[in-house]
Amino acid sequence: MNESRQRYMEKLNWNKLKAAVQLIFQSGGRLDLKNIGYLPRWIVLGMDIAILVFAALVTYMLLQGLTLSFYSPLSRFEELTLVVAANTVFFVVFRTYAGLIRYSSYIDGLKLLFSTASAFLTLVVINYLSLWITGSKLLLFQGLFVYTVIAFAALFLFRVVVKQAFQAYNNEKKIVAKMPVLIYGADSNAISVANAIRTEQPPRFKIIGFIDRNRHNASKRILDLPILNDNKRMSVLLRAHRAKGVILADKHLTKTERITLVDDCLDHGYKVFTAPLVSDWENEQNFSGQIKNIQIEDLLERKPIVLDNKGVSREIKGKRVLVTGAAGSIGSEMVRQVLKYKPEMLIILDQAETPLHQLRLEIDKCCGEVIFETVIGDVRNYERMKRVFEVFKPHVVYHAAAYKHVPLMEENPSEAVFVNVNGTKNMADLAVQFEVEKFVMVSTDKAVNPSNVMGASKRIAEMYVQSKYFSLQNKGKNSTRFITTRFGNVLGSNGSVVPLFKEQIANGGPVTITHPDIIRYFMTIPEACRLVLEAGAMGKGGEIFIFDMGEAVRIMDLATKMIRLAGFEPGVDIEIKVTGLRPGEKLYEELLSDKAKTLPTHHEKIMIATETTDDYQEVNKAVNLLCEEAVKFKNRKTVKLMKELVPEYKSMNSLFECLDDDDDEGGKTAKKEETELL
Repeated sequence: MNESRQRYMEKLNWNKLKAAVQLIFQSGGRLDLKNIGYLPRWIVLGMDIAILVFAALVTYMLLQGLTLSFYSPLSRFEELTLVVAANTVFFVVFRTYAGLIRYSSYIDGLKLLFSTASAFLTLVVINYLSLWITGSKLLLFQGLFVYTVIAFAALFLFRVVVKQAFQAYNNEKKIVAKMPVLIYGADSNAISVANAIRTEQPPRFKIIGFIDRNRHNASKRILDLPILNDNKRMSVLLRAHRAKGVILADKHLTKTERITLVDDCLDHGYKVFTAPLVSDWENEQNFSGQIKNIQIEDLLERKPIVLDNKGVSREIKGKRVLVTGAAGSIGSEMVRQVLKYKPEMLIILDQAETPLHQLRLEIDKCCGEVIFETVIGDVRNYERMKRVFEVFKPHVVYHAAAYKHVPLMEENPSEAVFVNVNGTKNMADLAVQFEVEKFVMVSTDKAVNPSNVMGASKRIAEMYVQSKYFSLQNKGKNSTRFITTRFGNVLGSNGSVVPLFKEQIANGGPVTITHPDIIRYFMTIPEACRLVLEAGAMGKGGEIFIFDMGEAVRIMDLATKMIRLAGFEPGVDIEIKVTGLRPGEKLYEELLSDKAKTLPTHHEKIMIATETTDDYQEVNKAVNLLCEEAVKFKNRKTVKLMKELVPEYKSMNSLFECLDDDDDEGGKTAKKEETELL
């Protein structure tokens, strides 16, 4: 059985060698290095042994030329066999033959060094043992040393030559395809990026030089490439050195510096790429795939938010956590971040089956040690939610379930009430009933001085949970701590403007904006969720936390920059079309109402809004009446009740503007009656 297996393996190896030879010589015997496969390991080992024999012959000739004579009880063949055998043993020990020669690195060089040095020391020991036992040495010590040096040099040189031959051959036909670029940065990360670009096949970039902000390095070189000062504008440097783009590898660039650099390059038609940190590399062999055109998200990002991880961990670790709306863009990121803090159990709840299933598969892959339960359910269904609380008894609830699209809610006010108002009421009431420790509600800046149904419904939900908490506190009950978090638009969330613009640009335009002067605040999904966790951890109960959203972004400027980042000219290649404000939309969003003020917290990006607290009995009565009216699907009556509950709610660009007038029987009555049929 063993003999037949051995014959089979020999035949298999022979076939591999035969196939490799056929690949090397293709097209009528012409040498074709491009298609050569990986040789079997025993072939590589055989080549190394041949190099050892060659080194022995060179050593013998050198010693003969130096007229060194030495008596040994061994013949020349026996000496050669001993030396080669010792080196071969250590080849096997250190597996010097296991690597791919064309991708040799310094690790392979170290293996060869350790292997030949170990063989040398072993032979020295054998030599002196022979002297002690028989009174004569087997090998000449000087010759053994010279042989070791020659053998290591030959083995190392063999790998260098093979590697360079492959690189030279592949580069020969790819030179035209390379894009000449400068690398912005001269630190270890920039050097690693350059090395990875140089060794990758097929090459995508040709590096011309490095740009360094330290002007003392101007006369120095890195990787035999010049170091340039950034004392001129980036477009001038690129034009002077005939480069077509720049790769940003300096992670110390501030947001302002990055925006200035990108704007200068885009205005003059140059490409801008970003390179990941060395620690974030996914695959060094395919590194250029990780060097990507700079995205609008890279320009809108702010400094990383530093969390009080200990405080967040105290709130989550070892506890049962329920996340509603878990399949949404905010809810799913909340789930990912909560998992990092090792809860006892995570309950993910949503009514959207397919996205929830996809999230479940994602959690299965990355977080198998955390117990989690997937629940299909709707926050509007009180009995279903009650069963969830009865079974799992969560300690912490993150309530992210909501309808959020302004135009849709303007057309369907009852649905906004069902989910955003009644759904929140159900969850809040059950949280108190089942003694949940903390209830964190995700709200929106559209709840401030609302101009649409969606914003008003979220403001009513805020009023309900806040008034409920203070009502229980006034009665001396130590109940669930209700906390509200309020922030603006989130980059990359479902239905947000950035993915829409990307899709429109990919389709050739036009890019549509609703008004040339409209502005919005943005933050990334992970950033928003981190702030929710931080606010939830610091909240004592009853607070409405608002987040520092940074500087407002003009949507027209955003569209223009995204078009340029994609390599097009706004108004020439891609049209920008103004469509007019949508129902319920306003030019700018607010994080505070006219009467509210803010109080600072220990986190510079989180503040507390001092909103007026309403009487719970009145709010509860009004909410119940609103939910009863919404069931009748009478849009005008439903919205009118919402306006009574939220006096600052003034409709904009909406059919419901007439409800803000003294005369409800104005010119829009016909349209109002039409909406009541929906």
